[in-house]
Amino acid sequence: MGPRVRSLRHFEGIALSHRTVSQTPRFVHSSSRRHVSAAPTSPTSSSHLLSNSPPTRSPPTPSRLARLPTSSVLRSYLITGMSSSPALLSLCFTVLRRMLDSKSFLMSIERNPVLAKLLKSTFYAQFCAGETSKEVKVNTTAARDVLGYDGIILEYALEVLGGGTSQITEEETAKEIEVWRKGMLESVEVAREGDFIGLKWSGLGRRALQLLKSQEDATPAMWSAILAACDAAAAKNVALLPGAEEESTNPGLDKWTLALQKKYNTPESGHAIIYSTYQCYLKSTPIKLAQHLAQAEREGYIAGVKLVRGAYLASEPRQLIWNTKEETDACYDACAEAVLRRHWTSSILPPPPPSHSTSASTPTSTSAFPNVNIVLATHNHASVQRAQAIRSSQLLSSSAESLPRLTYAQLQGMADEISQELVQAADKKADVQAKVVKCMTWGTTTECLNFLLRRASENKEAALRTEDTRRAMGKELWRRVKGAFGVI
Repeated sequence: MGPRVRSLRHFEGIALSHRTVSQTPRFVHSSSRRHVSAAPTSPTSSSHLLSNSPPTRSPPTPSRLARLPTSSVLRSYLITGMSSSPALLSLCFTVLRRMLDSKSFLMSIERNPVLAKLLKSTFYAQFCAGETSKEVKVNTTAARDVLGYDGIILEYALEVLGGGTSQITEEETAKEIEVWRKGMLESVEVAREGDFIGLKWSGLGRRALQLLKSQEDATPAMWSAILAACDAAAAKNVALLPGAEEESTNPGLDKWTLALQKKYNTPESGHAIIYSTYQCYLKSTPIKLAQHLAQAEREGYIAGVKLVRGAYLASEPRQLIWNTKEETDACYDACAEAVLRRHWTSSILPPPPPSHSTSASTPTSTSAFPNVNIVLATHNHASVQRAQAIRSSQLLSSSAESLPRLTYAQLQGMADEISQELVQAADKKADVQAKVVKCMTWGTTTECLNFLLRRASENKEAALRTEDTRRAMGKELWRRVKGAFGVI
């Protein structure tokens, strides 16, 4: 049993003790940094000022992070503290890259047990759920039962990036497909009904990556493995979230994924089994999203939409990406608003009228919008609050059952303060079509290296957000230290 599993069990009792603490309602427009509300006045409050009795001290507001094990809070504080230092984070990125590429004993996590243990107890424990199905089950159960999440996005870490031009034998291709198929079926087996499975089509191997880049169909063997995973997920009522990858590969990914959406996201299923992922740092995303939504409406299937900002910033051609972070944020929020409201907008334009139409007017928001299921995968607090505000206003005028299915998602080990705020939101129970999940990646330390590299890269590009998390974790540690000495 790994150190992460033992630490979760050790602190489970501590975390559970906080679950019954009453929660202060959170207002969707309030800031996490200015979370205050005025107590209502009453006749008794003024008469109390004239009393000789000392005022009664109000109980302290419960901490949103109280459920987290202390080991997790401390590790998050240390790692986000390192992420706030460009020099330390660059060093970390370099070391991880060398682990991935090096064949030497010293830098190989498969051959150097000291290095493997160091990585497993730090970055791996922070961002990954386990190497075996047994470890994964323990950690995902703790995420639900201790931390209060409604479900899990379980992602098998195996993937291929870049790819080579060398000849790949049929035997090598078959082996790579079988490794992916087995990993996907194990993920579905571990998942519970209503969970999600994250996946990479490139994980099917080097030949699959070549086909994706050339926008060719999967081979019969690849398609058989893909359908086996989709059938298993559909039978268990588990949804699949194929991730977007580098933009050179994404047109091929879209081709495979939309074909599966049409097959599995039928009105009879009642919800999306297959989602597409849209990276909002790309300038082309609003147009692509609109095209895919129009296709879903035209062909009569449920559109599965997962919105992310993107995780390949360092490797994408610069001209494909928005010039500023503010533009990326605006793109994300515009895409989210369109699918949440199920309305075409000036950013997500409806399809043009039929060519035989005599009308010269611009298409309007009255054009049909498809049934859509949404995953908002973001660590941006402002975007989360915008989505919550839209959802809260909808609940005032519509029944919760009539709203699109919505899932808020953050990665394990990141933005826990946002995740816990969502879990403990005052109107969470009323919104029966919405839930909060954590994305938990599993696989061997070697298989998870590409994933860990992206987390390091993401932290380099999001220093302000990681600083917010560091402050939140530091405040929580100080609260626990004071509590240990009886100081409120």
